[in-house]
Amino acid sequence: MVVAKMEATARRPRLSAADKIYFGSVYAILTLIFLLILFPLVFVLSASFSSPSAVAAGRVVLWPVEIGLEGYRAVFRNKSIITGYMNTLIYTFFGTALNVAMTLLCAYPLSRKDLRGRNAIMMLFSFTMIFSGGIIPSYMLMKNLHILNTRLALIIPGAISVYNMIITRTFIQNSIPEELLQASQIDGSSDAGYFFRIVLPLSKSVIATITLFYVVGHWNAYFNAFLYLSDRSLLPLQIILREVLISNTIDFSQVVDPEAAQAKQGLADLLKYSLIIVSSVPVLILYPFIQKHFVSGVMIGAIKG
Repeated sequence: MVVAKMEATARRPRLSAADKIYFGSVYAILTLIFLLILFPLVFVLSASFSSPSAVAAGRVVLWPVEIGLEGYRAVFRNKSIITGYMNTLIYTFFGTALNVAMTLLCAYPLSRKDLRGRNAIMMLFSFTMIFSGGIIPSYMLMKNLHILNTRLALIIPGAISVYNMIITRTFIQNSIPEELLQASQIDGSSDAGYFFRIVLPLSKSVIATITLFYVVGHWNAYFNAFLYLSDRSLLPLQIILREVLISNTIDFSQVVDPEAAQAKQGLADLLKYSLIIVSSVPVLILYPFIQKHFVSGVMIGAIKG
């Protein structure tokens, strides 16, 4: 083992003074950027576990002050938030499943060089990335399809992202050799068998990547719900959070008792921080499981067009 370590040390290239300065500068800059990104996250988390008076007084910096769960109690006392959470989970699960299925079923044929007219089809897809019908035609389309004020209004529109489809197509085209297709055809495999048995298992990285993109998109989506839904029992979490945040904003021009107003504002601020944590937890839990596939999926699928 000692010999192996010595050989590894001998093979390691020696850094010049300029290289050391360069790498030291890079590490210092990255550390600074990391701290700048980390601070607001730690602050929000600490504030959500602090008391309303500590938040209102600005005494929270990095650690919780007067630890309590008042903010989370206020969040979960609102039944609309629980309903919105469940709706968002439904929209995210079924919407992402539809998105990934449609993206793969579209990307695989377009990755095949023997598909006739694939360049013209790609031009049609690319056209939609630049031009769209607009809000009013989209609303009229949803109305004519009779899916206004239904869950389908948040699942069917945008069933496929052209950007994600291009990444997936390029990944399959560049990462899976054509020889595998030829070998499968010699063995008598059909195109469907080749897709399910070979292409999908070899595309785990890009599937994980587009899944994360779609999950985050559905979890944060609110505009389509704002347009197409009026039934409160169908509203997603983001719309409910918006309503809660607006309803807990104080107009200080109407304040009579400054101390009571300050206490109420402290609770409102605490509620905002708690809502941020509650709405972010599912994505934060999902990301570590997909992180190892994320970089390879995006880079391999984006190198060539």
